[in-house]
Amino acid sequence: MARPGSPAGIDVLGECVADIFEDRDRSDSGGLALRALAGGGPANTAVALARLGTPTRFLGRFSHDAFGTLFHARLSASGVDLSASVTTSEPSTLAVADLDATGQAAYTFYADGAADWQWTDSELAATRNDNAVCLHTGSLALIRRPGGGRIEDHLAQAREHATVSIDPNVRPLLVAPSSYRERLPHWCAVADILRLSEDDCAILAPDTGLDEACDTWHSAGARLVVITLGGNGALVSLNGERVTVTAPSVTVVDTVGAGDSFAAGLLHRLAALGHLGGRLDTLTLDDAAEACSFAAHAAALTCSVPGANPPWADGSALRIDAEG
Repeated sequence: MARPGSPAGIDVLGECVADIFEDRDRSDSGGLALRALAGGGPANTAVALARLGTPTRFLGRFSHDAFGTLFHARLSASGVDLSASVTTSEPSTLAVADLDATGQAAYTFYADGAADWQWTDSELAATRNDNAVCLHTGSLALIRRPGGGRIEDHLAQAREHATVSIDPNVRPLLVAPSSYRERLPHWCAVADILRLSEDDCAILAPDTGLDEACDTWHSAGARLVVITLGGNGALVSLNGERVTVTAPSVTVVDTVGAGDSFAAGLLHRLAALGHLGGRLDTLTLDDAAEACSFAAHAAALTCSVPGANPPWADGSALRIDAEG
C-alpha cells in the first residue's frame, strides 16, 4: 500500500472512442460539418488521472487509422504512459454525439469489429504491473466480447496486488441491459470500488432505491460504492455506511467526460491518502467522502468546457486549458 502523499501509479484498462460532434458554425444546407474529439470512458479517466499528477499507464488497443493516431497523441500530451498498449489493424470505435439543450449527450456507436474489444490473453498477460496500486476498468471494454471475458479473468489476477476499480458506464443502445445485469455480480466479486451514475443505477437496478442497490452490491463484494448524482453531488457508501457529498455550482457547457473525471478524481485522492494497493481496509467514510468531494470538483470543471477536457493540477488548485 502506498504511503500518504507518495506518487502511487494507477493502470487504466479500456477503450478509446472518437466522439463525433456536429460543428454547427460550419454546417449548412449543403453539408454537415463534423468535429472529432478523442474520448472513451477509460481513456478519459487515464487523461484526467495523469493531468492530476498521478503516474498513469493506459492499457489500450490503438488502431493504425487516423483516429488511433489522435488517441495516441492526446494521451501522450497529457502525460499518460502508453508503453503497455497495443497497436493493431482493426478500426477505431466511433460515437456520434447528439447534445440536447442542457448539454446532455446521447450517442450512436459504430463499434462492430473495433480494436478495443479484441484483447487476447497473451496481450493482457504482458500488461501485468505489480507496482501499480490500482487497476481501473469498465465501460464497453468490459462488456463487449470477446475481450470482455478475458479482462474479467485478468482482474481476478490483478487484485492479488492491486485495488480493482470498475465503472460500468452503461450504454444500453449498444449492449442489452440484461447483459450488464448478468455480469454485474461477477464484477462486484472482483471490484473493491464500484463507481456508477444515477442513470446507470436506473438501468442496472430498476425500481430499486439507491440505498438498497448499494447494499446489494456490497453483499456481492464491492467495499466502496459511489453513485454520482449529477449536479446533486454523489452518494458514498462504504460497506453500508453512507453519506452524500455536494457538487460545486458550475455553468454547464456539456457533460461529456464528467463521470470519467469524477472517477479519476476519486482514485487520485484515494491514492494520495494511501488507501490503494489492497482491499481498502484502512479507508474511513470521512476519507471516502473527502475523495468524492475532490472528484466532484474535477467533474464540475470538466462540465464547464466543451468535450472531455479534464482539469490539470496547478499547485493546490485545478485549472482548465482550452483545447483547440
